[in-house]
Amino acid sequence: MAKLDAGDTLKRLRNRYRLVIMNDDTYEEVTNFRLSRMSVYVIFCTIFVVLVGLTVALMVFTPLKYYIPGYGNAQAGREYRQLKYVTDSLEKQVTYQSQYIDGLRKMLSGNTAVKLDTAQLKVPNTEESSD
Repeated sequence: MAKLDAGDTLKRLRNRYRLVIMNDDTYEEVTNFRLSRMSVYVIFCTIFVVLVGLTVALMVFTPLKYYIPGYGNAQAGREYRQLKYVTDSLEKQVTYQSQYIDGLRKMLSGNTAVKLDTAQLKVPNTEESSD
């Protein structure tokens, strides 16, 4: 099995070929191109990159992005976040109310002793600071 040399591969990429387009009825030469494998490769890669770039730009900068599954609507996203904030605050409020009702129920039934708040507050002395 013959090993491919990097120089041979580069020479093959640079070999020039002629592409001739002819009229089939009159055998008249319509046009011809001088190409190499490297130039064909570069042309196809450039076309691919341009098409991908145009497709991405079309999706990002136009309303077509809203047709992508899972992307959604910008207004709907804002409304969803606002609704989430409201439900979170309502859940907190319901939790606080249930704790309050449970505390009242325990106190009225007499099952538990009432815990008094015995934390001392540090009140600043306003008379000393007026000197």
